[in-house]
Amino acid sequence: MRQIDKKNMIKEVLSRYWGYSSFKPFQEKAIASILDSHDTLTVLPTGGGKSICFQVPALICQGLAVIVSPLISLMKDQVDYLKEIGIAAECLNSTLSPIDKAKIVNKARDGQLKLLYLAPERLKSLWMRNLLKEVKLSFFVIDEAHCISYWGHDFRQDYRELGLIKDEFPGVSLHAFTATATVPVQKDIVKQLRLESPHFYIGNVDRPNLTYRILRRSSNLFNGIVEIIKKHPNEAGIIYCLRRADVDRISKGLNSLGFKNLPYHAGLPSQTRKRNQDKFLKEQVSTIVATIAFGMGIDRSDIRYVIHAAMPKSIEHYQQETGRAGRDGLPADCYMFYSGNDYQVWKTILTYSSHKEMILKKLKEIYNFAGNPTCRHRFLTNYFNQDYQKDNCQACDYCLKELEMVANPLLLAVKILTCVKEIREGFGANHIVEILKGNLTNNIQSWNHDRLSTFSLLESETKIFIRNIIEQLLAQGVLAREDKFKTLYITPRGQKVLESKMVPKLAKPLITQKKDRGKKKSKREKNEILKDYDLKLFELLRLKRKELSEEKNVPAYIVFGDKALKEMAKIKPITQEEFATIFGVGQAKLKQYGKIFTKIIRSYLADQA
Repeated sequence: MRQIDKKNMIKEVLSRYWGYSSFKPFQEKAIASILDSHDTLTVLPTGGGKSICFQVPALICQGLAVIVSPLISLMKDQVDYLKEIGIAAECLNSTLSPIDKAKIVNKARDGQLKLLYLAPERLKSLWMRNLLKEVKLSFFVIDEAHCISYWGHDFRQDYRELGLIKDEFPGVSLHAFTATATVPVQKDIVKQLRLESPHFYIGNVDRPNLTYRILRRSSNLFNGIVEIIKKHPNEAGIIYCLRRADVDRISKGLNSLGFKNLPYHAGLPSQTRKRNQDKFLKEQVSTIVATIAFGMGIDRSDIRYVIHAAMPKSIEHYQQETGRAGRDGLPADCYMFYSGNDYQVWKTILTYSSHKEMILKKLKEIYNFAGNPTCRHRFLTNYFNQDYQKDNCQACDYCLKELEMVANPLLLAVKILTCVKEIREGFGANHIVEILKGNLTNNIQSWNHDRLSTFSLLESETKIFIRNIIEQLLAQGVLAREDKFKTLYITPRGQKVLESKMVPKLAKPLITQKKDRGKKKSKREKNEILKDYDLKLFELLRLKRKELSEEKNVPAYIVFGDKALKEMAKIKPITQEEFATIFGVGQAKLKQYGKIFTKIIRSYLADQA
């Protein structure tokens, strides 16, 4: 086929089936390589149009293209879309009846299909491989190819064994596609699939339409999420949580405030998960609260914000999950709330992983990203071994000057490191904060740490401020935490800081404040909160209020007014974060009453279950 004819045919197919008149970067070159039967590895960011790169040549080539895909829902979505635009495509998976499977097999044998989607497990079946040997094949595609690599973020053993394609189907070209792959992952994909002299098409990893913001998580997380949603009224968004319980709490809390959403996690029945995902994709609901079980293959293009309620376990995960925002190329916002505890939680979860060393390395990298106040776009781009050309991205909290930097970071860091040195690196972060703040705790007195030169050295700063700076020093590798007892010690980088040979970047903690929360609620929202509250729970809360007021010998309204109790009885907060959003709850009342009232509510809900 002449080059001019090939180009015209590619454009004609693109226009006829997809209605596009031009290609995105690398698409046309990747298509041409597939048509020339070269093995390829294509890495294009989410929204970069990976699927078209193999769907177009599948229509031009003679025979059947086999697409290996990791998720049934992902296969189904792509097949449904292809059928919708008039392309003969099917998928074979465990959800199909024997009759439907037989129909698809007959279509493949009769040459009536152009694309057949399979899970990697099915391709390992001898029966499946024998079937494919009966039909004329155009090429194989491994979608989400990062699943092949131990260094990838969604490793699957069945993907690791797909090199069998080269043994079983000699002469048929093989093509790997993914949105996220570092250089080691790219090399591993090529090695495991045994790609022969592959052509590489590596797109620009940067997503300039995304604005990244990273906030230090406080007890006021729920209110922070609410404030973000208010900035995106009636817009689509995803809220990612670390645990299933977090999903349930945040989803329920948002719904009680009138922010309609649906939950999604592996603990829900499969039918519920499917229904909730379908409603989101069909724009019947704008917001979904989910664990990372949600997302791969989500093609909704108008997602305007992604919120991470906790730090993901790797930069690859973060890139993949935030990449679901702004697929249409229009501006979108990505927020991450994090704390040092996220690192410890992930570390505990991943303790028994068979690739612990590599996974912990990735965990440190995302922690460094979260705690290092610098251009977010540059950091992410450099992580994936690409250069970032701009001096200012104008699309992150750092470059937009939303972060207030510490005026003299070296002096502040030296004060903290000196304290760690004085206590012979034998204590944890909380103890160090108390020393620097100048608090005479029992522990400090028993160790005579009030006699240290660093005692009360930062007495004018808040404990939140000091702790945040310590977390930044940990994230930047200036300090490190011992595994067993969680004591802090100074690293070689920290020694350079002590010797004034290196200056860390330190930002003042940016935490959503609560003081204007009540003023920002609309009249409609305030009034609706007082409707339909749980009368039985309200009476239980009134009894506890009466008990507390008698103990303190103060009028009941001093503890809480009826308005606050009715809001509790409607929203039913069960965490400190949720309780902090209740009308009339400030820091003092949160500290005094938060655990007391949420315990009552949890007990009440358990009795109702």
